[in-house]
Amino acid sequence: MSWINDTDDDDPYADYEAKSRPNPKGNKPRTKTRPQHEDAVIARVLTVDRGRYSVLVDEDGPNEHPVTAARARELRRQSIVTGDRVDIVGDTTGDEGSLARIVRIRERETVLRRSADDTDEVERIIVANADQMLIVVAAANPEPRTRLVHRYLVAAFDAGITPILCITKTDLADPADFLKDFAGLDLEIITSSSDDPPIAELNAVLTGHSTVAVGHSGVGKSTLVNALVPDANRATGHVNEVTGRGRHTSSSTISYRVADGWIIDTPGVRSFGLGHVNIDNVLRSFPDLEDIAAECPRGCTHLPGSIECELIERVEAGELGDVGRLRLDSFQRMMAALR
Repeated sequence: MSWINDTDDDDPYADYEAKSRPNPKGNKPRTKTRPQHEDAVIARVLTVDRGRYSVLVDEDGPNEHPVTAARARELRRQSIVTGDRVDIVGDTTGDEGSLARIVRIRERETVLRRSADDTDEVERIIVANADQMLIVVAAANPEPRTRLVHRYLVAAFDAGITPILCITKTDLADPADFLKDFAGLDLEIITSSSDDPPIAELNAVLTGHSTVAVGHSGVGKSTLVNALVPDANRATGHVNEVTGRGRHTSSSTISYRVADGWIIDTPGVRSFGLGHVNIDNVLRSFPDLEDIAAECPRGCTHLPGSIECELIERVEAGELGDVGRLRLDSFQRMMAALR
């Protein structure tokens, strides 16, 4: 068999034109250029449920209303959490069956995080843009866990969030001994009996703030939220009489309006990993101690037994007084929990 070529003896394919292979899906080729979404609407994320986000549009405005949204494909590798401020497009009416789309996450002012354990540097973001942390602890049933509270304090200081301590069930036990562990800290402390939650006092603290409520299972955190927000209907549980542990009842993180602010209820936890925490941030939360610690040897841990620790030497010499001693003790307890 021979080729017949009337045009060019040197090129047997001169009469053939190359053809491009058609796109088998028949769609447009992909581009890295993303739309700017200049018509996007700002919203606050209230809660997250199986890939759907309940967000609030026109917060504090005349047209404030909730909207259900999904995340855009380009955000699939980014976490969107309760408290986030986001930009949404699409159907933002909030009508039944409507679905908007989250296309941007706005810069976060604060981020509260935890890890699975202290050796895990992979962080899990709990809530964004909170400026207060309400640490709820029961005086009894279940017994208060000092080390867990210290871990909450470390996470709050690392995130730049102001901690507040709320002691519940004070009718069952006197929390005085427990509170001695925090005597050196400038903490606002609120107490509550089992059947008389301090609503007025809590409202005064929460007004104008975005407050995340944290606590061990069974301490009465969701009970407080239900008292503050009657229509919240957060599930509450009882403490196991044998193990002394509370049962997990809340499974989601959700925001509620309260006292011209927000209370963000989180599921109860039994551990709080700090593998992500920057140790320096903890010391910065004790400015009086930080100034003295600048004179310590490089790499000083400031823990009991540290050699030539300026903080320890001044406390032992009585230069910092009782308050300084208590603050150093609280700081050392946090560092021990962190390490």
